[in-house]
Amino acid sequence: MELEAALRDQVGQAIGRPVPDAPIKKLKGDASNRSYYRVGTPPESWVLMVMPPDATKKSEEATKGEPPKELPFVNVHRYLDRLGVRVPRILRYDEPAGIMVLEDLSDITFESALEGGRHNQALYTRAVDLLAKLRVQAEKQRDPECLAFTRAFDEDLYDWELHHFREWGLEAWSGKLPTDAERAELDATFRDIAKQLAAAPRGFTHRDYQSRNIMVKEGELVVIDFQDALQGPRQYDLVALLRDSYVELDRDFVETMLDRYIATFEQESGEKIDAKEFKAFFDLLTIQRKLKDAGRFEFINRVKGNPGFLVSIPASLRYVKAAFARRPELAGLQKLIAKYVPELAA
Repeated sequence: MELEAALRDQVGQAIGRPVPDAPIKKLKGDASNRSYYRVGTPPESWVLMVMPPDATKKSEEATKGEPPKELPFVNVHRYLDRLGVRVPRILRYDEPAGIMVLEDLSDITFESALEGGRHNQALYTRAVDLLAKLRVQAEKQRDPECLAFTRAFDEDLYDWELHHFREWGLEAWSGKLPTDAERAELDATFRDIAKQLAAAPRGFTHRDYQSRNIMVKEGELVVIDFQDALQGPRQYDLVALLRDSYVELDRDFVETMLDRYIATFEQESGEKIDAKEFKAFFDLLTIQRKLKDAGRFEFINRVKGNPGFLVSIPASLRYVKAAFARRPELAGLQKLIAKYVPELAA
């Protein structure tokens, strides 16, 4: 009851009038440590983000440096809003209480808007165009005050994520440990992949631009969950969207969307992109990202007690297997991992 009173009070302060009888509903959460509540009934409703006091500023995944002085959600929100990206409106932020009042975006995610039509070309085209235009503008308008420009996907982070898979997606999942020789091979190959990925030019990267982090409100695409944005390669957010563990897309459709991104990016920037190299890097990044996702889903299950993401592990592994087929120089790594994760066998 104390929490409900606090939530209603926050809304009252945000809109300038009390809402003593507004119903409160806890919304389904994701894998984060934040909680969300809907106060009121649409269209007269608001969503409140409630953050634990010890976890408001530091990312839950591996990042370097000290916790930022400002809440990352607020900081990155300001930058995206300035670029003209549609993000949820912040109506009030009570930092001491760890509560934020946001506009209610409804419950229609990009995923649910597909209505079972996994190849909804119109929706995907809009999401890809939005991403390409965002990337072009961000590369033109770098902002050292935005946290996304102070942290990056560097060699160490890529390597940490690959070993996150080794720990949770290979060892914990199989219940076996690789031999010393196999571990040495994994270490060396993971580090080599990390070096290749880290060598690519970097720019503003959402980090998790997928079907559950894009909302559809009154025909607009609204980007959410951007607080972990950082510097990364152009293909990273495309892997998140087109190799989404929640919505599987076939390769022909992915090729169409990659071509669309390249065309839009070239039109907006005037820069020519080598499509073959771009797609080869996309496949290498797919291996890294989706291995990490598979391991992360198992970590969330075992450490956080949330088994809801286990259903998405098979799709993640299918993406990895398909990408391995397009990067034959990694056949040795595929064979080694498949000893413990047979779903990846060629």
